[in-house]
Amino acid sequence: MLSTLADAFLLLGSLDHRLLEIVGLSLRVSLSALLFGALLGLPLGAWLAVASFPGRGILIVTLNALMGLPSVVVGVLVYLALSRSGPFGSYGLLFSPSAMIVAQSLLVVPLIAAVTRQIVEDAWKDYAPEFSVIGIGRPQAVGLLLADCRFSLSVATLAGLGRAMSEVGAVMIVGGNIDGYTRVMTTAIALETSKGDLALSIALGLVLMTIILGLNVAAYGLRCWAARRYG
Repeated sequence: MLSTLADAFLLLGSLDHRLLEIVGLSLRVSLSALLFGALLGLPLGAWLAVASFPGRGILIVTLNALMGLPSVVVGVLVYLALSRSGPFGSYGLLFSPSAMIVAQSLLVVPLIAAVTRQIVEDAWKDYAPEFSVIGIGRPQAVGLLLADCRFSLSVATLAGLGRAMSEVGAVMIVGGNIDGYTRVMTTAIALETSKGDLALSIALGLVLMTIILGLNVAAYGLRCWAARRYG
């Protein structure tokens, strides 16, 4: 056990090429998924927060339920859509980083949208009387509320990144876990552990845990800083 740990730290200390390649791809895929997830999730959540229409409650419940959607289910759905017989099969995206980004984006959007909806809705209840007095309608209020809640929403986006980076099922299904092409940290850990290469698994696990811990520290620090600065 001690020798395995020593080998894992040796890989980290020597900046092993395979390790850096896997970590780099993981960051590219997850950050791309976060970008698409935020571009879709933030406006969707803000719109749901201020909109009023029949079936809104059902849509909110559905969105909240999708936060817990199993990643393997998303993986199967994306696989079917991108497979040769699927509607997007002609694009040849299956078993590529692009397919992994699509799958992770679908996991991130409901999380960011649901958290955004709750944050903006709470702010809307506080500011609605003032907006009414100065003649600002619901559509115009969305941008103002998003700007006002930007620090809380930053925490939501960091949570979305954590969701993307810790996911394994969907990216393994649609990415194929191809060495040097679609192998990310979570899929590499699963594969290398099954092969008995525990040193690389532990090294990747330490990197992943460090990133996840860093995201949580950043989210907590941002929330505390915003509370002190803006009360």
